[in-house]
Amino acid sequence: MRLPRPWPAAFWRIVKRRVPTSLFGRSLLIIVLPVALMQIAVTYVFFDAHWQSVNSHLTDGLAGDVAWILQSYADDPSPRHLKRIEDRAQQTLDLSVSLQEGGTLPRGRRPVLFVAVDRSLRKALESRIDTPFWFDTARYPAYVDVRVKTRGGVMRFIAPKDRVFATRGHIFILWLTVATLLLTGIAIAFIRNQVRAIERLAAAADAFGKGVDVAFRPHGAREVRQAARAFVAMKARIQRHVDQRTTLLASVSHDLRTPLTRLKLELALAEPGPRVEAMKNDVSDMEHMIDEYLAFARGEGGEAIETVNLPSLLNEVCEGAARVGARVVVEADPSLEVRARPNALKRALANLVMNAAVHGDRVAVAAKDTPEGVEIWVDDDGPGIDPEHFEEAFAPFVRLDDARNQNETGVGLGLAIARDVARGHGGEVTLERSALGGLRATMRLPLAQGAR
Repeated sequence: MRLPRPWPAAFWRIVKRRVPTSLFGRSLLIIVLPVALMQIAVTYVFFDAHWQSVNSHLTDGLAGDVAWILQSYADDPSPRHLKRIEDRAQQTLDLSVSLQEGGTLPRGRRPVLFVAVDRSLRKALESRIDTPFWFDTARYPAYVDVRVKTRGGVMRFIAPKDRVFATRGHIFILWLTVATLLLTGIAIAFIRNQVRAIERLAAAADAFGKGVDVAFRPHGAREVRQAARAFVAMKARIQRHVDQRTTLLASVSHDLRTPLTRLKLELALAEPGPRVEAMKNDVSDMEHMIDEYLAFARGEGGEAIETVNLPSLLNEVCEGAARVGARVVVEADPSLEVRARPNALKRALANLVMNAAVHGDRVAVAAKDTPEGVEIWVDDDGPGIDPEHFEEAFAPFVRLDDARNQNETGVGLGLAIARDVARGHGGEVTLERSALGGLRATMRLPLAQGAR
């Protein structure tokens, strides 16, 4: 029986799922969240300790004036005394007082934005007045309407809103909001500038890993510039190593091909015979091995990226497979295009298709455009490979018992070269069981690969 996790662990799991994954989002959260919490706390303290206190004093004052006027009118309800009360209330209390003879209290009130104001006014009136009353703080923009049931009708009071609550409180909230937005905007600008430097460094590293040489200049914060300078130095060392290796391979290729050419010439002039034919085959195998070694070491890294019509390239590759006796079927949209190094991609596909043609009688090649990029499948009906040996088949110079790496005369580099080319374009090559009964090799190339 699986015990439930304690609630703190479950809570932090939920929080981690909600936290942004990008550096920009997390940096912004680190800056904006404390500011927002501080603003909320300040606003709460302001409303609770100051605004509410001021409003309570104001509503108590208004309720006291209303109670005094009602008591004065109750002592002498004559019209002359009422007129005197109205004049004095207007002059000294800034209140408009009128008696609605035979009137009744209204029913219901308009909804208000600040419920606390109505709550404070109701509490003050209930503590000072014993008779039924009604008030409305939303009907007039600058006034409050208070009506109280009296003998003979309803006494109506019209008071300015600043007699009821602090009308300048919204200005404080406005300034607080503007300050928050301003600080957030400044934080976004600074964080975005720093994150952009990291993004450019990541893009340069990704492009360099795919063999694309891009101009890159360190910028940003000191730590980011330090990492960028380390990357530039590493890039220079790797490039120098690649150049030295290319020069060495070119020299080795020249040195090995010269004696091979002499051997081929001598064998061509020799008397035909079984031994001569065997020697010719050995020389041909040596030449093929040299080509394989050089192609694997070179990696086609210096080739420019172009827009390639994939069906045309597949048809060209499959013609070679058909010549070895395999029945090859190609299925692809004629307009399907990819951004790739043409020769490198052709060599990788040729390795996959020829590998399938040598070990099977039927070969099915298909290409399809997917939301993630382009997928190319190469299926055969050959003996296949056990699933536990799929990854081992990609290791350089490894030949499995079923000999699925290029062909019988190969050196175990066909699948290794195909995967290296795919990864150089930002993609991948994987193996699985084929619906034809043999092996399926799948090459995935991402969208706009290398277009940086």
